[in-house]
Amino acid sequence: MIREDKQALVDELSEKFQSHNAFYIADASGMSVAKINEFRRLCFTRGMEFKVYKNTFIRKALDTLGADTAEMDAALKGQSGILFSKESGNAPAKLLQDFYKSQNYGKNVEPKPALKGAYVDAGIYIGANQLVGLSTLKGKNELIGEVIGLLQSPAKNVISALSSGGSKLAGILKTLSEKEEVAG
Repeated sequence: MIREDKQALVDELSEKFQSHNAFYIADASGMSVAKINEFRRLCFTRGMEFKVYKNTFIRKALDTLGADTAEMDAALKGQSGILFSKESGNAPAKLLQDFYKSQNYGKNVEPKPALKGAYVDAGIYIGANQLVGLSTLKGKNELIGEVIGLLQSPAKNVISALSSGGSKLAGILKTLSEKEEVAG
């Protein structure tokens, strides 16, 4: 591969890092071609992409992010494939978990592709033990929705109390006026 081709590959990878809010680095070594193709099909059906890159290209592309990504060096050993997601940061983790379930991995067998690291909204997560935590992460849009819901709920409570209180007050006034008519 000539220098220009290598630079073009790094530039392409840098663009993907910039355009995706989350990417996971996984090790697919030891998987058969059929299993890798099955995994890629699952990625495609869920709007994600899995592609294998050289660690040196990944490192150079990470340097263009403008964030401190030195922690990711621990994940850049051995074979590295990158799982890109434009959606929520937890989507790739859920995809990996679903793939593991479909493959019926036993307790003593390391599931593949094994998570080596993840970059989600400028947060860095290293190691396969982070998968469960990553799958429960909420995306920015989910968090904004929750905050809006929390902000709206007190206003809804006040409005419902006022509207129900108004009918109660009218009922009480009607009852009092009827009592006065009967007494008078």
